[in-house]
Amino acid sequence: MTDNTIYRFNVPLLNGLEKSLSAYQNKVLLIVNTASQCGLTPQMEDLVELKKEFEGLDFEILAFPSNDFGGQEPLEGEGIIQFCENYGANFHTFDKIRVRGPYAHPLYQFLADKKQNGKLSSKPRWNFHKFLIDRHGYVVDFFYPFTKPTSSKIKKRISRLLNEI
Repeated sequence: MTDNTIYRFNVPLLNGLEKSLSAYQNKVLLIVNTASQCGLTPQMEDLVELKKEFEGLDFEILAFPSNDFGGQEPLEGEGIIQFCENYGANFHTFDKIRVRGPYAHPLYQFLADKKQNGKLSSKPRWNFHKFLIDRHGYVVDFFYPFTKPTSSKIKKRISRLLNEI
């Protein structure tokens, strides 16, 4: 493993434990910061649809609730679980983290900084900012919040990555 993959990070689970992102090796990942009370929250349905479209393939969505933008994620723990269940979330949702600024979780500091990830600089400017990770754990692209998860742009990029060896 090289230093500029996401596999070196542990992220907080909703049950208080941590999970190593190395558990997602050999999978294409879409990492997105979510919020339950945002104008873009209907994208939760799009994330569910996207996950279904690539079901059975080496693709995962990792959702990180964040309260960094307009206080739009007031939920904690069980509230986040209930919110995700209401949307029928079929993807991995982690505990609430910071995604911008000096107190951002180390994963998001890495995702946002080309000096760390070796590919791009793209700090989340709002909820539902998306990062695409290849099978080897490298950041390969990002999509602004207004780009729906079910957009052809995102789906084509995921398909291409899934077909790479």
